[in-house]
Amino acid sequence: MTLVDTNVLIDVLAGDAVWADRSTKALIACRARGPLAINETVYAELAAGFAGQAELDETISDMELRLMSMSRAALFLAGQAFRRYRAGGGSRTNVLADFFLGAQASVEEWPLLTRDHRLYRGYFADVALVPVA
Repeated sequence: MTLVDTNVLIDVLAGDAVWADRSTKALIACRARGPLAINETVYAELAAGFAGQAELDETISDMELRLMSMSRAALFLAGQAFRRYRAGGGSRTNVLADFFLGAQASVEEWPLLTRDHRLYRGYFADVALVPVA
């Protein structure tokens, strides 16, 4: 199972001129190694780009993405990472979406396909990050 970050999916869905081809190839390579997953946070972030839920659900199905719920352990870890972020001078007042994704990848021991490695390396050093090259 590989957890997929929203930025990779938006690259593909929006046809980003710089990233779409690379993100598509990375998704295909990860799918060849096993199932692809998103969590509730990624689902919500993607929903902002769709007029209806049925359209989003169809797109997720077409992309062969599994919606995997976050465990309480992952939710707790996300909160603890956010606590460290605030203690380190972070200015955001709500738990960042990336903390939910990183925590789930950490707890489930899944690799994470993302373009944004900096935050994950800083707060979830145990997560195997799959680059979009």
